[in-house]
Amino acid sequence: MAGFKTRALSAVVLVAILGTALFFGGYYLWALMFFSSIVGFFEFLRAMREPEDRGSMKPDILEALGYTGIAAVYMVILFGWLIWAFYVLILLLISLMIAYVLQFPRFPTSKMMQVFFGVIYVGVMLSFVYLTRMGEQGLKLVWLIFIASWICDTCAYLSGMALGRHKLTPVLSPKKSVEGAIGGVIGAALVGLIYGIIIELGAAAWVPAVICGVGAVISQFGDLTASAIKRNHEIKDYGTLIPGHGGILDRFDSVIITAPIVYILSQVFL
Repeated sequence: MAGFKTRALSAVVLVAILGTALFFGGYYLWALMFFSSIVGFFEFLRAMREPEDRGSMKPDILEALGYTGIAAVYMVILFGWLIWAFYVLILLLISLMIAYVLQFPRFPTSKMMQVFFGVIYVGVMLSFVYLTRMGEQGLKLVWLIFIASWICDTCAYLSGMALGRHKLTPVLSPKKSVEGAIGGVIGAALVGLIYGIIIELGAAAWVPAVICGVGAVISQFGDLTASAIKRNHEIKDYGTLIPGHGGILDRFDSVIITAPIVYILSQVFL
């Protein structure tokens, strides 16, 4: 019971902080997403380390370049220089290559690739929450990200409990079922449809339904990817920042991959 209360209280606080940031947008949301990206990147890097090295918080040169890259990406999107985010990533990759060569043979090749992947996976993809919110009709569109991820997650859980018979990924996540996955997509699409009817988006209500449905499919792969990484590196949770939920990557694993999809589909349809 104590564990449930902790989890519920954390969820209320998280929703209050995130909901306020999404509503007001601007610097508040930018700062929250930047903080989440930095913490999420730290959690990712710690998971990649050997078990005996996970207690250290001191970044090496490659990791420091990764943090710098995320900060640079957030700075350029704050000023609306989106094309510069691409330039930042190219410069980051070149910087990682230079550091890798100058420090050879200190780092394995995989470390350079892990850092670059982590910057994109956590930093760049999570920034699309901010980009969606600050775009045209952003206040209306940004909620589609969370309908496609968190509503899908809830509906998948309920559908799986009631109807689950066939394992979706028996080795990776034995509790997830095909029926649950389908229920999650249908649930997210229906909520998206209702949301589209209630909120005027300048398009037919089926548009947000399709965006949420497609986003829900993708979100489940985000969830499973995060789970696969944890299993490969033998960790239970990425962090402890959110009591009862784990770390940023534990709570936002599906949002990370859903945010850019919703942003892209919104640009296409709306």
